[in-house]
Amino acid sequence: MKNRLGFFKGNVSNVIIHAIHVGCCLMLYDTIAAVSTPLGEGGIGIVRISGEEALEIVKKIFVSPRGKDWYKGSHRMYYGHIVHPVHRGIIDEVLLSVMKAPHTYTREDVVEINCHGGTVPLREVLKTVIEAGARQGLPGEFTKRAFLNGRLDLTQAESVIDIIRAKTDSSLRVAMNQLKGALSGKITNIQDQMLGLLAGLEAAIDFPEDEVEEKTKIEMMKSAELIKIQLEELITGAETGKIYREGIRTVIAGRPNVGKSSLLNALLRENRAIVTEIPGTTRDIIEEMLNIRGIPLKLIDTAGIRETEDIVEKIGVEKTRESLEGADLVLLVVDVLTGITGEDKRVLGRFKDKKILVIMNKIDLQENDPADCGFPVVKLSALTGEGLKILEDKIVEVALAGGMNMPEAVTVSNVRHQTSIINAKKNMEDFIVSLKADLPPDLLSVELRAAWESLGEITGSTVTEDLLDRIFTDFCIGK
Repeated sequence: MKNRLGFFKGNVSNVIIHAIHVGCCLMLYDTIAAVSTPLGEGGIGIVRISGEEALEIVKKIFVSPRGKDWYKGSHRMYYGHIVHPVHRGIIDEVLLSVMKAPHTYTREDVVEINCHGGTVPLREVLKTVIEAGARQGLPGEFTKRAFLNGRLDLTQAESVIDIIRAKTDSSLRVAMNQLKGALSGKITNIQDQMLGLLAGLEAAIDFPEDEVEEKTKIEMMKSAELIKIQLEELITGAETGKIYREGIRTVIAGRPNVGKSSLLNALLRENRAIVTEIPGTTRDIIEEMLNIRGIPLKLIDTAGIRETEDIVEKIGVEKTRESLEGADLVLLVVDVLTGITGEDKRVLGRFKDKKILVIMNKIDLQENDPADCGFPVVKLSALTGEGLKILEDKIVEVALAGGMNMPEAVTVSNVRHQTSIINAKKNMEDFIVSLKADLPPDLLSVELRAAWESLGEITGSTVTEDLLDRIFTDFCIGK
């Protein structure tokens, strides 16, 4: 059921599911199965099954010491063996977790077979489940069903993969906050405010003989400005959220033999890179992940920048320049004994629009006051560790660049969400301009509806099959 402005009344999830069922046949009634634990050797491996036939399929291949009457209720574990559905040969000794709908992850019947970890047992158990009537699950299909069945909204569903891929404890807190519904709650609240404005416009459309009073226009203007401010606050925090979610691509660059690899080793607290006094020792890119105050850094140690006739070193220098082009943060290492050279200045000039920290290394040998280069400078000794904590503090300061350092706050960490909020803000700005120009209510509603729909793309209240496919194919199989 739609109102005049085209918004669905009632259960939005049911409307979405109906549209998708009718339009694109996503086989939601199939019973699906997949391995839900990482492949390889381990104590336990899990094959997950979800769908209306989950329990019936398992009954064909599970043998319990209790005999055929082993099932005693939902949310219990049962001991037994998985056997081949035809020749009844034992495949593995397992514990069976049975969970009946709707109190499950997908809101469908779910059975998880806890078998011995290892590629062969998991493969054979999954193969047996499929032979018994299940279909191989697609990437993210379990979470997709959780969304389509109303168990999660779209922001919560996307947070599942963020939890799995969290690189630091702060990244995990941001993702968990989203799973709990902090972002979707904020978005829904803003959408409700938009609907309040639309209700007033709808009344004006239904009763055109009653002109909108000046007082009502002022109240609408105040409400619209408040909505715009809330959207701006979310956009402001989006860059910080993206940092926690994706990390910072941090390139360690500089001339040969200034201590780049030594700095990498000092930050990692391990001898990851080879260090010698011979210039040009590092010729290839070395990448490592590092957690600094909860911020994930992808550290990239590069070849020294210089003119060279050595073919291999030339390739390394070219890779360094490519890495600098894609860097979020540059740590330009300078030898304190020689100071900032012409080559260093060329790097600073070429990449002046990036976040750059100049590292004056080797202060254990000599400590000079660096000349002003227009960028933040940190003095340290990669050899002794002196100044390392100051560098870490400065990295956090430069990375956040005045942004909030509060993973517990409502944080936009997904580029897709950020784009939708930016679009909604633009629609609200156009609405305010149109309201000031005294345009008729039916024209005003166009921008307001567009803003509402842009936010709906975040939570899934306005969704397309293509969008869902793009989101869930990024998931791993079994989740």
